[in-house]
Amino acid sequence: MKLLHIDASALGAHSVSRGLTAAVVAEFVRNHPGIEVTYRDLHAAPLAPWALPTGEDDPNALEGAKVMDEFLAADVVVVGAPMYNFGISSTLKAWIDRIAVAGKTFRYTASGPEGLAGGKRVIVASSRGGIYAEGSPAAAMDFQEPYLRAVFNFFGITEVEFVRAEGVAMGDDHKANAIGGAIEGIGGLLRKAA
Repeated sequence: MKLLHIDASALGAHSVSRGLTAAVVAEFVRNHPGIEVTYRDLHAAPLAPWALPTGEDDPNALEGAKVMDEFLAADVVVVGAPMYNFGISSTLKAWIDRIAVAGKTFRYTASGPEGLAGGKRVIVASSRGGIYAEGSPAAAMDFQEPYLRAVFNFFGITEVEFVRAEGVAMGDDHKANAIGGAIEGIGGLLRKAA
């Protein structure tokens, strides 16, 4: 089994999403001896914005090919996705732009688009300063989770799950409870997979 671990938070050691992805990956490692983990920190080593490659030796094209290979090889993808300004970070968007490639992760057919990257499991560790879950007053401002679900579904990935810590900027007690609830949810995700 191969797992791709993606972090996109700019907060380093203070990041909630990084703590959640680390916990998810640790559970997979504990439950699947021999799992192969590839790690990519999109903040520490950001990808250049997507640009049309100028040739096969273009560094942009070479990095894009490496990113694509990592994604396609993975059975499980664990993505740390902090909510920034109601959406995802620019570093995570740059990574998605590198894997959203016609002929690789999707194709257009006479009957519409078809995902080519199915059979993977994606777990998104989401952190949010406020509360944006369905049914909350701010739910209409959530452009993070619907976008991530839509883009992975577009690639043919139907198993997209979220571990969410919401309201982490609403005080220390609320933050601790949100993180604790998210950590408990991780165990449930892995039991479901067993």
